[in-house]
Amino acid sequence: MALAACLTSARARAQACCAGGSAVTPARLELHEDFLAGVEAHAGEILGSYDVGGHYVGSPAGTSELDLEEDLFAAARVLRRGQVALLVPFLETRRSVPPSVGGTHLGGGIGDINASARYDFILAGESLYVPGVALLAGVTVPTGTSPEQASQPLAVDETGIGAWQINGAVAFEQTYGPWLVNATAILAARTPRYGETLAPQVTLLAATAYTLPNDAAIALSTSYAFEGDATSGGAYVPYSAKRLTTFTLSGLYPLTDAWRLLGGLYVEPPFSQLGSNQPASAGLTLTVIRSWS
Repeated sequence: MALAACLTSARARAQACCAGGSAVTPARLELHEDFLAGVEAHAGEILGSYDVGGHYVGSPAGTSELDLEEDLFAAARVLRRGQVALLVPFLETRRSVPPSVGGTHLGGGIGDINASARYDFILAGESLYVPGVALLAGVTVPTGTSPEQASQPLAVDETGIGAWQINGAVAFEQTYGPWLVNATAILAARTPRYGETLAPQVTLLAATAYTLPNDAAIALSTSYAFEGDATSGGAYVPYSAKRLTTFTLSGLYPLTDAWRLLGGLYVEPPFSQLGSNQPASAGLTLTVIRSWS
């Protein structure tokens, strides 16, 4: 182990942990950073949807949906291995249906604000055999407009789920030279709303990132989210369970020591059995981050 430590490039290991981790999670502080702030823009087009049986169905002729989102976020280090973050989203939706039904409408507003914390008990690369281990927790506040509160045509002003959401997660990651491998499991519980309660949601995320010599990084991740049937009045709502698979390709480029640029492409593939009771979409993201050490 002592020989391996001497032969392993500490710089390469740090690069993979920092740049690779940032490529997967934009609001995550790198090891040498104490604070960061950034803005992330999303644009996605609805391709179709997965029905209750998991079969993919394309959008009907004459209909379309474009979803836009701008996120303001910041993160600060509170302990040597801990950090807290805040995210404020703004959402806009443009939906179109045939003129005889309702035409085209655009709306939006502030979404559900999220506060989160992360603590790394073991950092990736600290041990040759034991992966990095981190615990994460967060709360999402229903500051957005819920489906029941939406008042504009085609509900284009809907920007939130209308319930508090408590999140807990555990993440494992390890570095292998310039490579970073990450596996994360997230559990989300939602409070009741209008007599209905969404089932707990589980999200499984797997990602791998490669860091280049200039500290740029590229990452590929896959997430699978699923939840059981919702309840209404204490009884289960049949066929309301949901699941969705998402693939994301992202990249990071350090503009300077303090500024970095991230971009990504994501897709919920239009293939059956990759989702249920959920829309399928594809889009891109662009993020600008400023950090302080």
